[in-house]
Amino acid sequence: METSSRPIKLVALISGLFVALLISWSSITYTIPSGYAGLVFRTFSDGINPDEAPAGQGFHFKAPWDRVVVYEIRQKEMQQKLDVLSSNLLKIQLDMTVFHEPVREALGALEIERGRDYEDAVIVPSMRSVSREVFAKYLPEEINTSKREQIQVEIEERLREKLASNFIKLNDVLIRNIRLPQTLEEAIERKLQQEQESLEYEFRLEKETKEAARKRIEAEGVRDFQDIVSEGISDELLRWKGIEATQNLAQSNNTKIVVVGGGDDGLPIILGNN
Repeated sequence: METSSRPIKLVALISGLFVALLISWSSITYTIPSGYAGLVFRTFSDGINPDEAPAGQGFHFKAPWDRVVVYEIRQKEMQQKLDVLSSNLLKIQLDMTVFHEPVREALGALEIERGRDYEDAVIVPSMRSVSREVFAKYLPEEINTSKREQIQVEIEERLREKLASNFIKLNDVLIRNIRLPQTLEEAIERKLQQEQESLEYEFRLEKETKEAARKRIEAEGVRDFQDIVSEGISDELLRWKGIEATQNLAQSNNTKIVVVGGGDDGLPIILGNN
């Protein structure tokens, strides 16, 4: 009876050793997936060392009493609907999206000072505070027109600086769907239309002024020409030109000249020809 129980005990012993080995193995190894990094919390030391480089993807060893904190280091996005005030205290609504990722080399400091919920603890409050600070400098009619690009750049610069001080890298900021009060939007639209009409009127007025100046210069040129011509024509010149014309007609083979009498200045009068 005792002999038959020995194989069973041996199998149980081997199984126990195998399970113990598995438990022991899982306690001294860990695997980091792609797009993540790991921080080792050393239980009997100083916990997480901010100066220690995080473990990259792949297989790693650790002490069985230590634990691993895993961080996603790929780019993530945070979207928020925000309410802000303009410089004249009118309410403005907008949608903001922030593309970000933790600074890999500073994961230890991020875990110690901000924790894994850093998006809610840092990014969302920063989006709200920066957008309110920037929009409060501008009038509503500037926000959707002349100052839109400037506002975008200013928000991005301030937000990048604020996140960097919290070990977070800002990749991009998108501001969309800026919504003003309806009455204000209608007033801005009317103002823009009036400005456009004013520009068109000024253009037409300038064009007509230039055309009037051109006609005035042209008329002055014609008048000056007539004055010059009038001053250069005398009675003697006209009689001489008449004599030349009569001689040319008389010498023409195809011309028959009938002289009836003389004109006031003594030139013959030509009545007909062949």
